[in-house]
Amino acid sequence: MPDLLIELFSEEIPARMQARAAEDLKRMVTDGLVEAGLTYASAGAFHTPRRLALSVEGLSEASRDTVEERKGPRNDAPEKALEGFLRSTGLTKEQLEIRDEKKGQAYFAKITHKGRPAEEIVAEVLEGAIRNFPWPKSMRWGAGDLRWVRPLHSILCLLSDEQGARVVPMQIDGIAAGDVTRGHRFMGPDEFTVSSFEDYEAKLKRGCVLLRAEERAETIWSEASSQAFAQGLELVEDRGLLDEVAGLVEWPVVLMGEIGDEFLDLPPEVLQTSMKEHQKFFSVRDPKSGKITRFVTVANIETRDHGATILAGNGKVLAARLSDAKFFWENDLRVVKEGGLEAMGEGLSNVTFHNRLGSQSDRVARIAALAREIAPQVSAEADEAERAAKVAKADLRSEMVGEFPELQGLMGRYYAEAQGLSPAIAAAAQEHYQPLGPSDAVPSAPVSVAVALADKLDTLAGFWAIDEKPTGSKDPFALRRAALGVIRLVLSNGLRLSLVQAIKDHLKVLAEHIDNAPHVHDVPDFELESYYDERPWLRKVGNFVSGLGDIGEGHSAVEGWDELLEEADDLLSFFHDRLKVHLRAEGIPHDVIDACIAMPGNDDLTLLVARAEALAGFLKTEDGENLTQGFKRANNILTQAEEKDGVEYSFGADAKFAEASEEKALFAALDGAQPKIDAAMASEDFASAMAAMASLRAPIDAFFEAVQVNTENQVLRRNRLNLLSRIRTTCGSVADLSKIEG
Repeated sequence: MPDLLIELFSEEIPARMQARAAEDLKRMVTDGLVEAGLTYASAGAFHTPRRLALSVEGLSEASRDTVEERKGPRNDAPEKALEGFLRSTGLTKEQLEIRDEKKGQAYFAKITHKGRPAEEIVAEVLEGAIRNFPWPKSMRWGAGDLRWVRPLHSILCLLSDEQGARVVPMQIDGIAAGDVTRGHRFMGPDEFTVSSFEDYEAKLKRGCVLLRAEERAETIWSEASSQAFAQGLELVEDRGLLDEVAGLVEWPVVLMGEIGDEFLDLPPEVLQTSMKEHQKFFSVRDPKSGKITRFVTVANIETRDHGATILAGNGKVLAARLSDAKFFWENDLRVVKEGGLEAMGEGLSNVTFHNRLGSQSDRVARIAALAREIAPQVSAEADEAERAAKVAKADLRSEMVGEFPELQGLMGRYYAEAQGLSPAIAAAAQEHYQPLGPSDAVPSAPVSVAVALADKLDTLAGFWAIDEKPTGSKDPFALRRAALGVIRLVLSNGLRLSLVQAIKDHLKVLAEHIDNAPHVHDVPDFELESYYDERPWLRKVGNFVSGLGDIGEGHSAVEGWDELLEEADDLLSFFHDRLKVHLRAEGIPHDVIDACIAMPGNDDLTLLVARAEALAGFLKTEDGENLTQGFKRANNILTQAEEKDGVEYSFGADAKFAEASEEKALFAALDGAQPKIDAAMASEDFASAMAAMASLRAPIDAFFEAVQVNTENQVLRRNRLNLLSRIRTTCGSVADLSKIEG
């Protein structure tokens, strides 16, 4: 069975596209081969800046013969119908079969399709892949109509086996496939022939090309780390930059240079970001001081002066870039020292957050008001939380963040420290964006937590108020991420917070600040309806809360405010949906979560998760499973009786009416367990409450085995139904067990 080798050689492919392109080539070719009837043992994709390569091992020599069966017209159909069928199949009437069908007899044709050789299939599949390749961006060049990411120079396409290698004959836009490729642009041979993948990879290496991206990355990291270690320094890890640089060179040559002394006082993050974004340089840090003191660049060529000229040129360009960064830094510090972060943040009034939610300045005011309300609940000082919220986003107007948006928050911390603000406020400036994702760190400092919660709740409440909610897979404002951030902040810090109350309180703040629309009182009554029709969101969140008491009963504003408050419950459901996803990742089943969400206080996420964890653990035990079945049996009997009788059996069970010993034992067990359950529930010790409930398992099982609930004696029946109600109430005090599946 032959092996297939493909190489598409072009001008430099952008580094960000290479890995995906290699996988696309592998997918398109291998899928096409299989669909055409070929099989293979394994396949591997490779990429360098100038080539995509694919190696397919154990390819079958040819596709198998196949037989297609096709049904034709009935045997009594007009002759023209039969003639048309014969033309479509290429057969004669004598080659057809007549078979019995439900509605009579019909002609059937068996058409044999001969297998095709691998060369023919490979050429067809590869041409289709090249012509339909899914580049994010592509171009045409010359007089042809072929599109590729950069001009395509050559195609290498070989099938090799024990008898040797043979070129697959194919041609695209004047480019004929061959067995020739090239090495490094400057240091390698211009052209050479190959006979197999092993020969191809070995000759490329001799031609100063490392085919495997992981080998290039490992070479870069190993050599850079060694050079840094030799100087008593350490390389700052950056996996994304490493992968990108590995896609910029075919023969990595690692060089270390020095940063000018005049730039060493810049924050290390500024140096690292500037060098990474503008120059693709790695940062080298002094482990003792934490300062970035050197840089590592990766050249694509070895030089006689061992890179001295390259380093000199890079040093000049780097100095120019860092001079800009130094200017931004010093200018921002001047603004902060003269007027503080408040002065820097004044320009936020000219930055629109959302056309219906006002400016960034409006948003900062809302966040500050909410942070002040949340502060006592997270053990933060209210004035400090409010001050932190007012300055946390000021760095968005700094020149440094304007140049490097990824430094927002971090620069706010530096500027807050330069202004002499408290460490808690400085930390909140950086940390209030967190957590940004499921693996991001969660703030724990009280002021940071207060501002982070306020920031995310303002986002969620605002977009809920204007009815811009996520739909399906669309979430343009990252509201799911914001909700998960709130959940992680609450759970990681063990906060006892009523989300519904926080949302409702903030909706009032929203209504006072939102959009700066004309006050409803400024609109004449006869224009009010059309005014609202043009602004449906304003029915809910107009600037009219302060005058709510003055507005007449007929006004839509009152109804709008009621609708607005209803959004709090809808938003809570959204939080519950995100919480389900979060807890399922931790192994808690969805029905357990639903059973706990159905309980009062479900907007206290810490309490809700404590219930869910205790219930999940309890249900894994034999007692938990059996008690749940006993609860469901009691609940089913009771529900049916209540529907039939039209009454609610919820009180009045009396032990004096008990007849059977098992019935009396159940009364006694409930009386004995109830104080323990009540004490555990009062202290929110759900595990202990369920442990006390577990003692009811045996008495409940015995009761159902020995006692008939729906007896003819109506006094006994009512008493026993009320006893079942007591079981339902007791067992359902931790969670709604009716929602447990199975």
